[in-house]
Amino acid sequence: MKYLVTGCAGFIGWKVTEFLLEAGHTVVGVDNLNAAYDTQIKRWRLNQLEGTPNFHFHRSDICERDVLRTIFEPVSTRDTPTFDAVINLAARAGVRQSVENPWVYVDTNVTGTLNLLELCREFEVKKFVLASTSSLYGENNPLPFSEEASTDRPLSPYAASKKGAESLCHSYHHLYGIDVTIFRFFTVYGPAGRPDMSAFRFVQWISEGKPVTVYGDGKQSSRDYTYLEDIARGVIAGLKPLEYEVINLGSDSPIVLIDTIRLIEELVGRKAELSHQPFHPADVRATWANIRKAEELLGWRPQVRFRQGITALVEWYQTNREWAKHIQTD
Repeated sequence: MKYLVTGCAGFIGWKVTEFLLEAGHTVVGVDNLNAAYDTQIKRWRLNQLEGTPNFHFHRSDICERDVLRTIFEPVSTRDTPTFDAVINLAARAGVRQSVENPWVYVDTNVTGTLNLLELCREFEVKKFVLASTSSLYGENNPLPFSEEASTDRPLSPYAASKKGAESLCHSYHHLYGIDVTIFRFFTVYGPAGRPDMSAFRFVQWISEGKPVTVYGDGKQSSRDYTYLEDIARGVIAGLKPLEYEVINLGSDSPIVLIDTIRLIEELVGRKAELSHQPFHPADVRATWANIRKAEELLGWRPQVRFRQGITALVEWYQTNREWAKHIQTD
């Protein structure tokens, strides 16, 4: 099979691409390597992929439709089939950052998704996978969040932009019959993770003796942490024909924030210096995924327990500490 994976140097995109290549598929990867967070870690991930047979990288932006078209056109010939699927993992992520600059979130998450859907229509790509987010569930839905819960009151421009992307996917499924799988991810963590997310930051801050920023007292907030490799397995399972589905990928086992810090303290062998700050109004206090649909449609369940996953992250950090300690996490 031949797949287009956008955001291939991103956290999830890197691992999905790696798994597809290991399975013998061809992957055309697209990433603009933007500075939404420290690019050192994006380049590290990309370095793990480059040189792999059947991997072809384009440094491009999904906001630029004419550039994207040149990536679709060479494979749409009599001799070479078009892409078997487009996996759109390129996104501007981050709740608090979206409050500061909402425009770039609309550009990438909404317009970028539209560009890819339109090219799928034009070049007759039958399958489209979209990365979405648990942030869509907001604050007032009952826990655990099910896919049928309301997503009409997003708390941040980031969540609102993902709502727009999901809506476009439904439109293109309805109008043109594109088979669409939308995944709502729940707090993905693991080795080489995003440095703007709590797990990576806590490991770096505690390892280097930096103050650990905690919003609230750390006991009122919980997250459904989901290990990277479990997420990547789920995304690949979602390449099967499903017509149109929205599916949660989470661990179904929320972890209280302070317990995350205590576990990392234990694994690193160092106490955290906590710096308590007030809650941000765009933050959701708790996430918890109902994963029944993923089990029924994909045969998917998370396999990596939280302690095992955090241990892998700490070990990765210690192995790469010489450069990872300099990654910006502000």
